[in-house]
Amino acid sequence: MKITKYVHSCLLVETPDRTAVFDPGMLSESSFPVDQLKQLDDIIITHEHGDHFSPSFVQSLMVKFPGVLVTAPTEVVVALAKLGISATDTSSPGIEIFDSPHESVEPMYPQPEEIGVHYMDQLTHPGDSHSFSETKAILALPMTGPWGTSVKALRIALELKPEYIIPIHDWHWRDEARMQTYDHFEVILKAQGITFLKPETGLSLVIDF
Repeated sequence: MKITKYVHSCLLVETPDRTAVFDPGMLSESSFPVDQLKQLDDIIITHEHGDHFSPSFVQSLMVKFPGVLVTAPTEVVVALAKLGISATDTSSPGIEIFDSPHESVEPMYPQPEEIGVHYMDQLTHPGDSHSFSETKAILALPMTGPWGTSVKALRIALELKPEYIIPIHDWHWRDEARMQTYDHFEVILKAQGITFLKPETGLSLVIDF
């Protein structure tokens, strides 16, 4: 099994007979080589958040591979149907859906419906969850996020003991992600009369009373 990570939680998973793209989100779209892809059998979307599901990314894959099977939670299936794209929210040969709830993100983001997927009985992608209890030999492990920590990631890895781990969901350790989170906090807290300060290294912030 050949696994290629693109930026965040997007994985290209290739076997001799079958190829899948997991979580084609907006953070990975510009770096993913759609034009160079020779085969695509499955698109698997764990939930509707933009870093895991970009409609334009899915559409670009569908244009080249119109017969691809799309597997996703029900609310993503509904969203895709509005774009004229058929998808399923049930398991199928080689794709086993399991319980993997998204960690709480309210009130920062809407709480999404989420699925975890075992692929080809070899690889597990849990989406944005540290609350799952099963894995195949290869675990795509979310490392950090507004909803989780690297400590929790390590603990679940030690508990489930997969043979291999590929780290995912770690774009948040980039400076761009830090500023995006600051902006979210600023908007949400301003509505409550709270000023959120956005520091930069080496620059002083002055607060006048």
